[in-house]
Amino acid sequence: MPKEPMPVDENVAVATETTTSPMEQFPQETRSPNPLLLGMFHRQIDGDHHLLELAQRRYSAVGLGAEFYPGHLAQLQESLEFRPLSEPRYTAHLPRHLHLLDSRGWASLTAFASRGRTDAYGLIIHDHPEMALRAADYRQAIKRLNELLLKIQPSPYVFIEYAVGLDIDHYAGIFEAAADCERVSACIDISHVGIRQAQRAYAEQYPGQDVCHLTPDAPALPDRIEAVVSATATALPIVLDLVRRLGALGKPLHFHLHDGHPLSTFSRYGVSDHLSFQQEIRLPFEYEGLSQVPLLFGPAGLQQIVAAALAALPGDKLSFMLEIHPLHHRLALGPDQDLFKNWEDLRHAEQMNGWLALILTNLDLLRNACLSARLVESFSGETA
Repeated sequence: MPKEPMPVDENVAVATETTTSPMEQFPQETRSPNPLLLGMFHRQIDGDHHLLELAQRRYSAVGLGAEFYPGHLAQLQESLEFRPLSEPRYTAHLPRHLHLLDSRGWASLTAFASRGRTDAYGLIIHDHPEMALRAADYRQAIKRLNELLLKIQPSPYVFIEYAVGLDIDHYAGIFEAAADCERVSACIDISHVGIRQAQRAYAEQYPGQDVCHLTPDAPALPDRIEAVVSATATALPIVLDLVRRLGALGKPLHFHLHDGHPLSTFSRYGVSDHLSFQQEIRLPFEYEGLSQVPLLFGPAGLQQIVAAALAALPGDKLSFMLEIHPLHHRLALGPDQDLFKNWEDLRHAEQMNGWLALILTNLDLLRNACLSARLVESFSGETA
């Protein structure tokens, strides 16, 4: 059952205007190939094409690329009209039903790959339970897909996202077994991995119970908060291990970056993740002297994940996408109000602006994490 939304705390969940520093401003001596940085580009707020024009304008101003969510090829074509001007490369997150073991999905996947041959960096599809239940068949499907992509020159990569909660060994093992399939690799959704790990760890203490069914006002929470905190603390090490394990294959990796927490009720979709790395989970009681609990990762965890990725692979084999969902916060449009001169009610436009500002605030964190990892790498090289 979807959770009841937690009221948005304006002191916590407010996105603010941000000024970003482009990756190109790294000191010359620390520069190496840069990761591709992308933001979620999807109409999750009601309104017309002017909302997409606003996203195009905001992303273009800071050099952020887009990950689109087309339901079909014509929808991708429409979305590309609003591609950020400063980063023409894009990724496309394809519909969940596309399945490597379903022949009906191949025609669609082939069409997307052929359309994206000149400008798409990657296509993202979801994993499915059959990845573990029919592992040999799935490996064959990856090989077949790789052969198809090699015939499309140039071709986008296809990244298979961790989404259905597979055992990590099953998920990673598929890519290890298909290490020679150069055009097919993994999309590590860090919060999907983290939430699933927290569920496993909590179930070890409370068999048969799902930590994500708890909410901050649950009567049982004061007695179980220690178990919740210890379970969520296991998420980051699992993600770091997965990054290193898949990075060792030497193939490009795509990341969906967002935070989460089993107690979160912020999502309109009833999920526990897709949060900002600066979100706070407030409690109606104190735990160890505080009225809030840490997220799965937070800014410090994001920094460790980015550092692990950049230690495993050169920057041009990495793509990071901020997949953060909108909250209910509204932000005044300021100079961008000219896009909405024909709108009588600006509330949805201001909500879109608040969402974009939230993504760009997290872009600052991501860029700082990249810069920090590069400086550590440079310092280590000098002292080796």
